[in-house]
Amino acid sequence: MNSRFVVYLLGWLLLMEAGFVCVPLLTAALFGESIKPYVMTIMIAVIAGAVLVQFFRPSDRHIRPREGFLVVGGAWIAVSLLGALPYILTPGALGAVDAFFESVSGFTTTGSTVIGDTTVLPRSLLLWRAMSQWLGGMGIILFTIAILPLLGIGGMQLFKAEVPGPVADKVQPRLANTARSLWGIYVALTALEWLCLRVAGLDTFEALCHSFTTLATGGFSTRNASVGEFGSAAVEWIVIVFMLAAGINFVLHYRVLVGRGKEVLRDAELRYFLGVVLGFTVYFVLTVHHAGDRIIDTVRISAFQTVSLLTTTGYATTDVELWSGAAQLAVIVLLILGGMSGSTGGGIKSLRTLLAVRSLRATVHRLIHPHAVRPVKYAGVVVEDSVLSGIWAFLTAYFLIAIIGAAVVALAGYDVLTAISASLTAIGNVGPGLGEVGSYDNFVHFPGFVKITLAVCMLFGRLEIFTLLAWFSPEFWRR
Repeated sequence: MNSRFVVYLLGWLLLMEAGFVCVPLLTAALFGESIKPYVMTIMIAVIAGAVLVQFFRPSDRHIRPREGFLVVGGAWIAVSLLGALPYILTPGALGAVDAFFESVSGFTTTGSTVIGDTTVLPRSLLLWRAMSQWLGGMGIILFTIAILPLLGIGGMQLFKAEVPGPVADKVQPRLANTARSLWGIYVALTALEWLCLRVAGLDTFEALCHSFTTLATGGFSTRNASVGEFGSAAVEWIVIVFMLAAGINFVLHYRVLVGRGKEVLRDAELRYFLGVVLGFTVYFVLTVHHAGDRIIDTVRISAFQTVSLLTTTGYATTDVELWSGAAQLAVIVLLILGGMSGSTGGGIKSLRTLLAVRSLRATVHRLIHPHAVRPVKYAGVVVEDSVLSGIWAFLTAYFLIAIIGAAVVALAGYDVLTAISASLTAIGNVGPGLGEVGSYDNFVHFPGFVKITLAVCMLFGRLEIFTLLAWFSPEFWRR
């Protein structure tokens, strides 16, 4: 294993993160806040990164699968540890475990928080909190892929480790060009939402923070009561639109831009995803609407919560724990499903669900008709058995990890609903759950070992299980 190369790449990632920390540093200076937390973070990142780059410069710069998995997994852990420093170094902010939890929640775009009152935090720290989600949304690794060619390094193995879904789809022949195209769309959508939110009445700072966390499907808000605290239907509809955009495969956005919109309309996963949005919105309207309520308000609230949960953004405009048991059961389902493949959303992803259902249907058909040949197809192409077995392996591992996470929460003395939803929201990178981790609750009350467990579940979910799961295989470490 080329361990020198792995350490060398992690050094470059720390240097890049130091560059991003300059943004909250300038914000702190602008608003007259303490710049010390960011100066110290930058110094630590630059020194550590420079040492790693200087002393671990490799002669072999080819990335093989094992190096790819190590770099990606190590990168998310490293940037989360470094990203925790501003929380620790800001006076009166967070302790080490809480800071790590908040940082992991940010970079994995989960949105679970241990901060009970955002109004006491400096604006610069709120911006760093939002930025961590924005950087994690499209993926620091995907950004790195665009930079690696400048260092004479290829990035395909990183791409496979970062996006290990059932179907790989590059929008351009060269991987670096793909990364730049997707990041360009990501930045453009962020800027467009910022402009829309400004027009809707949000100030420059809050519009920026919510644009960062919407496109990342992260859900960190500058307000304690999330987006609902603004009390603006216009803001909520804008956020709904951009949450949907973030939950859709970014390759489809690219195809629309290059005039291939007809292909997008024929995309089976997109039709499934939008069908789920429509179906759950109607279901919530029917279950939560009360006599005397304006139907347009019920539709907006139902659509907002559906899109927020399905795309794993986690914003809130109402307390879903006040809904009926039937509605809360639907909330748990939405915690699992997730956005489309190739989106910034988490969960098991629409494509996996779609192919799993088709695979199950084909299996039942073969049981009834033993001699029938009924392959599973997607976009007119037969899906290989290896892909289908990979999906079932993913689902098995996903729910096993969720069960282990729930068991750890339950061992700490929490009720079953809290334990299950906390684990599902962590591995699904959603944010809020039910019980004691509801829409307007936080995770600060959990003991340290539970927070660490949930943070690990977030990392597993963000890296789609296999990237970190490979680390636990003895074969992975053999020469």
